[in-house]
Amino acid sequence: MLVSISTTIAQEWQTDINVAKKIASKEHKTIILVFQGSDWCAPCIKLDREIWSTDTFKTYAKEHYVMLKADFPRRKKNALSEAQTKANALLAEKYNKQGFFPFVVVLDSNGKVLGESSYKKTTPENYIKELNAFTK
Repeated sequence: MLVSISTTIAQEWQTDINVAKKIASKEHKTIILVFQGSDWCAPCIKLDREIWSTDTFKTYAKEHYVMLKADFPRRKKNALSEAQTKANALLAEKYNKQGFFPFVVVLDSNGKVLGESSYKKTTPENYIKELNAFTK
């Protein structure tokens, strides 16, 4: 029984914008695109720990968002595939020209930018409210 409980809350992170758009379109959800440096960016790691990894956020996100991750690790052992690295670079070219980390972009199912955010010292509930304010 425990297994099914933990998998229902598991965060489904997409890594392909086209897959994310398809899901968002089909399920009428907002895409939350997260640019992060998972092994070098302290605010990115905090954002993951304080917001994305919380049960509150995961439960809400499962119903309302398609989570899309563009990770830019620097350590060799965390290196992504060449294809994923290229895909993330293309996402950054389009949605994160300034190269901010962490950088959170709220998109509609067509990939149109609705709003932008970053790391904030706040609760998952308030972060959800901020993300949702872009879709109103």
